[in-house]
Amino acid sequence: MKLKTALLGAAGAVCLSSMAFAEGHEGERGRDGHLSIIYWQAPSILNPYLSGGTKDVESSSLVIEPLARHDQNGALVPYLAVEIPTVGNGGVSEDLTSITWKLQEGLLWSDGTPVTAADVVFTANYCMAPDGGCAQLAKFEGVASVEALDDLTVKVTFTGPKPNPYLPFVGAQSPIIQAAQFADCLGAKAPECTDANFGPIGTGPFVVTDFRTNDVIQLEANQNYRDANKPAFATVTFKGGGDATASARAVLETGEFDYAWNLQLAPDVIAGMAAAGVGTPVSAFGTLVERIEVNMTNPSPDLPEGERSTAAHPHPFMSDPAVRAALSMAIDRNLLVEVGYGQAGRPTCNLVPAPAIFASDNTGCLTQDIEGAKALLDGAGWVDSNGDGVREKDGVELRVLYQTSTNAVRQDFQALIKEWWGEIGVATELRNIDASVFFGGDPGSPDTYQKFYADVEMYANNFEGTDPESYVAAYTCDKAPGPDSQWQGENVNRFCDPAYDALVAELGGTADIEERGRLVRMMNDMLTKDSNVIIPLVDRGRVSAHANTLGGVVLNTFDSELWNAADWYRVGN
Repeated sequence: MKLKTALLGAAGAVCLSSMAFAEGHEGERGRDGHLSIIYWQAPSILNPYLSGGTKDVESSSLVIEPLARHDQNGALVPYLAVEIPTVGNGGVSEDLTSITWKLQEGLLWSDGTPVTAADVVFTANYCMAPDGGCAQLAKFEGVASVEALDDLTVKVTFTGPKPNPYLPFVGAQSPIIQAAQFADCLGAKAPECTDANFGPIGTGPFVVTDFRTNDVIQLEANQNYRDANKPAFATVTFKGGGDATASARAVLETGEFDYAWNLQLAPDVIAGMAAAGVGTPVSAFGTLVERIEVNMTNPSPDLPEGERSTAAHPHPFMSDPAVRAALSMAIDRNLLVEVGYGQAGRPTCNLVPAPAIFASDNTGCLTQDIEGAKALLDGAGWVDSNGDGVREKDGVELRVLYQTSTNAVRQDFQALIKEWWGEIGVATELRNIDASVFFGGDPGSPDTYQKFYADVEMYANNFEGTDPESYVAAYTCDKAPGPDSQWQGENVNRFCDPAYDALVAELGGTADIEERGRLVRMMNDMLTKDSNVIIPLVDRGRVSAHANTLGGVVLNTFDSELWNAADWYRVGN
């Protein structure tokens, strides 16, 4: 089996700890004073198990850590673990049904208590608890049990051979949480544990001292961090909110902040700001896709609360594949790239754009076809019978509520797409929501992307590392958000196809890398060109920026951008 062969040799290819990036900049902890970070999407919680929002996952990564991460090249690197388990070193069983992790000795939580295998076991139980609404449940797909063999050894057993066992406890989306702190937060109680969710006790380089939801986080160096010389910064301000323009200006022009995330701006705007010579933009392509998710359920406010956007009520017109296909055909993706991203974007028809073995040759959407979209709707019986410019059928009009987060590029996209959809007889109402709320995961809010009280919504996310298994597994029937899961779950469009679920199960037990590629491409096509349940738009490069006085930054599109913040330092100090 090709993947098993790779697992046999993986130990030799695994990178050393990210400590190497700061070599030559050793000194006492906190020596470089204060660090200022700005994310224009403000964190609303510091528990990635209760939010799929990138801003929540990445801010949390300063505090809580996984057993291993992916580095800037997508390679696995150990963090809390001693090494990456493989078949070759005995950490992965020969039959690929289990993986055994060894924790580093002497690890302490920030409160000074020891980190043990019991914390790892608890983390799995926390995410897999019934009624818990874990936002990262796909990470535990196929897990049969997690057990502590001793204080420093954890064994994960799968329901069958698991060629990619590096899903649970790997990456910023699946960190270890402290059993003692979260003991009373299992299942439906999880969202109620405000103190723990806003101030987790962690093993990371920093500790939360104050968290103002949807605003600012204050942190200080973790005095129990495993490297006595790190972090270099004594305190951190993590400011959230505003917009991408203000964030970019704060780093590239005024120098008010040291690091700005996700500068979703036109390329000429970024170049103009960088000319000030205060900061440096950094960019890299990964697997980040801007796309439109189509709601397969009815979001009508006329339905009782708890039934809107649930499987009990199919969507009155998005359930028609001809409508979804026409919406995709009407979009000029090349113009979207030109307007929004320039060289930092590529038009795409795929949810999984990379690595190459997983990327479908699906290119049919790259040419806009307004007339073809009109003909498709005509053939499906959607016609404008009263001449008001809006097609209807059986008393149902094609009137779309299109929501996304507040951002200049996204609002430009909305305006263009509304115009194109209008040309084919679809009326569109545009709505933009503050990103801190949209991506916040608050089960009481009607405005989250998980609750999806709209017909379509647009956003981008990606998968950690280079294997998309957990990413495509997010669209199985059981992961649809609803009131019974605290409105958490990755399957936001409520897509449900037993044939798709069967492919996810098959992928979980397939070792041959070529066959894994074929299965992922099949699932990608089922979600995109075959059904248009997801309408991909742009394969986005990640663009962020750091002050010229901030050293050690290594942009990582395969994990949290803050993955090696322990290694950041002040240049010249």
